[in-house]
Amino acid sequence: MDEETRLVRKGAPPKGGSVLARTVNPPVQRGSTVLMPNAASLYDDSQLTYGITGLSSPANLQLALAELEGSPDVTLYPSGLAAITGVMLALLKAGDEILVVDSAYKPTRRFCDRVLARFGVKTTYYDPALSPEALMALCTPATRMILLEAPGSLTFEMQDIPAIAAAANARGVLTMIDNTWAAGFYFKPLAHGVTISVQALTKYVGGHSDVFMGSAATADNVIGNQLGDAMWDIGWSVSPDDAYTVLRGLRTLATRLPVHQAKGLEIARWLQGRPEVARVLHPALETDPGHALWKRDFTGACGLFGVVLKPCSQKAVHAFLDALDLFGLGFSWGGYESLAIHCDPQLKNRAIPVNLEGPLLRLHVGLESTADLIADLERGFAALARA
Repeated sequence: MDEETRLVRKGAPPKGGSVLARTVNPPVQRGSTVLMPNAASLYDDSQLTYGITGLSSPANLQLALAELEGSPDVTLYPSGLAAITGVMLALLKAGDEILVVDSAYKPTRRFCDRVLARFGVKTTYYDPALSPEALMALCTPATRMILLEAPGSLTFEMQDIPAIAAAANARGVLTMIDNTWAAGFYFKPLAHGVTISVQALTKYVGGHSDVFMGSAATADNVIGNQLGDAMWDIGWSVSPDDAYTVLRGLRTLATRLPVHQAKGLEIARWLQGRPEVARVLHPALETDPGHALWKRDFTGACGLFGVVLKPCSQKAVHAFLDALDLFGLGFSWGGYESLAIHCDPQLKNRAIPVNLEGPLLRLHVGLESTADLIADLERGFAALARA
């Protein structure tokens, strides 16, 4: 062969075999084109024919997530938001209605208001405090899906998920839950009757604030096929390197989450004793309104919770946040680092007014020393007092 040809072709795995040694982690296959063994295989849909899915690291990640979720079928998406919107695009059509909990992740409601509305899907936001019976009363003949989130974003309300799922299933209404807070580890939605469990793998599963990905798991084979078809129809894919990174994070999830839980609860209880704090929103605290539901259905908690301050100015809130050093100011969470945000601007988008004693902060407690984190918060409170 000419050198030009040799430079192009040499170094590829030989036909019918592999030059790769067996390693603990799966190899990362970077490829768009999949070479078929013969002409008859080109249109055989039972085989992997294109690299958009099914290569080594994404396929292994799907198997591991299926084990985590208790599901035979997991679909991967390039972000957590893409997982939520991907399910909606796969299963909703013009004329349908979706009931969305009013405490849902802000980008979810943005998609509902901007995109679903444009395609003739009606969104009705409901109070997370509604009983299952009151929620079912909102259903109409057009209601196709109910979106749950527990605890709710920012305000951390709990919902009676098994009761809602059972009532929805009896009416033929699908249920989907954003289960990112429990990371598929501390709560198993499919085992409680929910149709689809979605999470942002960006958060605790990835665990290191360096990758975007989402997943949707279901035990319903028909729904699973619809999600898979939509993935191909719309062209979603995840990179093999990102899938490898998320899989690596998943390996230590069961080790990291209990540490986040313990440190988060220690900080939350300390905050309950601060004179500047009106209350702490954390369902694992015995004083939380949703504690009984959390204790019944969940096996643990993560490091994310809310803090309601006593009345003070926005200037004082900003002074508190700006004085923090270990708590970074950022919108994500689930990584090894601690984070804080001011939530009040987001609460203005709620359909149902949120009545709190004062400004709302959201904290994510990472893996740092709690003594150091408490000292950091004390600096923040000192700055708040000065302001």
